[in-house]
Amino acid sequence: MKNVFITGIAGGFGKPTALALLARGYVVAGSVRSRSGKNAATVAELEAAGARIIEMDVTDTASTERGVSDAISQLGGLDILFNNAGIGSYGIQELMSPEDMTRVLDVNVMGVQRVMRAALPHLRAQGRGTVLYTSSLIGRIATPFYGTYSASKWALEAIVECYRTELSGFGIESCIIEPGAMPTAFFDGMVTPNDAAREAEYGDFAAVPAMSSNGLVQMLDATPDQRPERIAEAVVALLDRPLGEKPFRTVVDYVGVGPEIERYNEVLHDVTRNIFTSFGIEQMLDLNA
Repeated sequence: MKNVFITGIAGGFGKPTALALLARGYVVAGSVRSRSGKNAATVAELEAAGARIIEMDVTDTASTERGVSDAISQLGGLDILFNNAGIGSYGIQELMSPEDMTRVLDVNVMGVQRVMRAALPHLRAQGRGTVLYTSSLIGRIATPFYGTYSASKWALEAIVECYRTELSGFGIESCIIEPGAMPTAFFDGMVTPNDAAREAEYGDFAAVPAMSSNGLVQMLDATPDQRPERIAEAVVALLDRPLGEKPFRTVVDYVGVGPEIERYNEVLHDVTRNIFTSFGIEQMLDLNA
């Protein structure tokens, strides 16, 4: 029996993952910004299934430190941390204000850093642990209208590359999950720009983001396998593997983009190992398969 803490447990990936792990005997706690409002029904369902729910805001350091401490206390320890809380954004990049971008980066990048700083003293002290991260396929490439979101996930990937190596000597393994676009409520909460004057300067092109978004919705409707439950299955499969035998990156995609990203990842993994070998530090990569 292992103890798991999932940030953003009420979200599109968090809920099915929590339910899948609870069904397999894991002890699960998860964070939500608020138990009430839009999360109330999901929180009730998760608690009925056995999850502990912690109110925590990853954009607030004191709240994060308090929330992680409460989770460890309620779980009776911590073996697995799943950095899953996130927020999306969509729109022409020039129209994104610095405040829009800051909001996204504060959740997707600094939020992860706050959680890690709160949880790592415990994991380092016990000399073992598994940390999972929700990234994205567009944390590997950039596509139009997702520039701010991609930037946040590119930054996350870079941070995790460093955590992977810097924590390996403490027995803490790192695993990035890279989903393709999924039909979740994530799309409903996206940060979108509000700059009508600049938008008007784009003329007819200003209508393209909405057209592109509608096309994505149609593609997802036509791809029934592209569902959040696939993320839960990927997490379960990862955690079934022994410490030190999990892959560093796992792509979850059923619309045809995944194989190209996997090919890119394989090349990067080879380049990374070659560079580390030239510096004599390749052993820092050995805690992942």
